[in-house]
Amino acid sequence: MSGKIVGGAILGIALIAGMAMYYLQVYHFYDKVSTTPDEITLTLLGGAPESILADNIQAIDATSSPIRYRACFTTPMSLAMLTETYELYESAEPLTAPGWFDCFDATEIGAALESGQALAFLGTRNLARGVDRVVAVFEDGRGYVWHQTNEELKK
Repeated sequence: MSGKIVGGAILGIALIAGMAMYYLQVYHFYDKVSTTPDEITLTLLGGAPESILADNIQAIDATSSPIRYRACFTTPMSLAMLTETYELYESAEPLTAPGWFDCFDATEIGAALESGQALAFLGTRNLARGVDRVVAVFEDGRGYVWHQTNEELKK
């Protein structure tokens, strides 16, 4: 009988710990942040980051990691104009966002980057050591921002 009680207690503790870890990863560490349009930047060809026209910005971030930032926005700027002015980002890999931040769909963004329906641009190189800000823009003006590790940390 005592084996069943100990086993039940272990299962109960494991269940509570699992639920706590899930909550911490998906909800606790993320906060909605207010981002102003001048914070959506792209790096000029051979230059420094510059603000672009951006509206309807929604963003989340976490202090627990430099790669947890995600943002969604819209821009009236065309892909043709953006490619002539700003630096493309070759190895863009959108990172998933928590399910409750539903404007950011990493799978959709990744597929659009592969098919050419969206292009990735360098927002800011080495925003934190080994972390770049990447901005993807769709043909219809939807834009997405995330942080990803660069070649400095992938070595």
